Order: sequence, then C-alpha cells, then structure tokens
Amino acid sequence: MNIQVNTDHNIEGSAELNTYIEANLSAAFERFKVAITRIEVHLSDENGGKTSVNDKRCLLEARVSNHQPVVVSHQADTIYQAIEAASGKLLRALDNMAGKLTDHKSPKDLLVETPDDFSQE
Repeated sequence: MNIQVNTDHNIEGSAELNTYIEANLSAAFERFKVAITRIEVHLSDENGGKTSVNDKRCLLEARVSNHQPVVVSHQADTIYQAIEAASGKLLRALDNMAGKLTDHKSPKDLLVETPDDFSQE
C-alpha cells in the first residue's frame, strides 16, 4: 500500500507530518493492505492565512483493486484532528464496502435445529 501526501500552498509539508500520516494510516488500514493499492492524502487550509473554526481539511482517497476509489473528507481545527477523523470515516466506508461484497446467507436460508431432548411440561 502506497501513501501519497499532497498539501496546498497554505499547509507546510514536513518530514514529521509525512511520518505521522504514514504511520497512522498504515496501522489503521493494515487489514486492507492487500486490497488497497494507494491512499492519497490531500491537506488544505480552506481560509488561507486567516484563522477560523474548522478551516483545515483532509481528503482521503483510497484506490481499491478492481473497484472505484473511495473518497472521504473532514474539516477540523487542526490538520491532525482532520486526519484522524477522515481516516475513521474511510475505515467505516471500506468496512461497509467489504460487507457488501461478502456473500451473506439470507436468514430464511438458515436451518434452525431443535434439540432432541426438549421436553414440554
């Protein structure tokens, strides 16, 4: 799984930020590492140099083998909060996608067995 980090001109990219992102995303998406070919991280400051509430944005795009990309975003006060929340959203979206792809039996197809030693009083 390849992790690619992109920042806009208002967010200063650093080796520390890249290490943080790669460590957290690698750990969070460990069980999907076979299915995900690449995760693109897009960080931006919606208001430029001005400070305001929820102006940092993290957009995560997971490239899943043989499927359409899964994209989520989150806005928060800090880049780190936005990354954490967006990764949680992406994890839920991938869990949902995996759940839809598995072959579940219908409850009506399940046989309910009754024990032989069941006695009525």
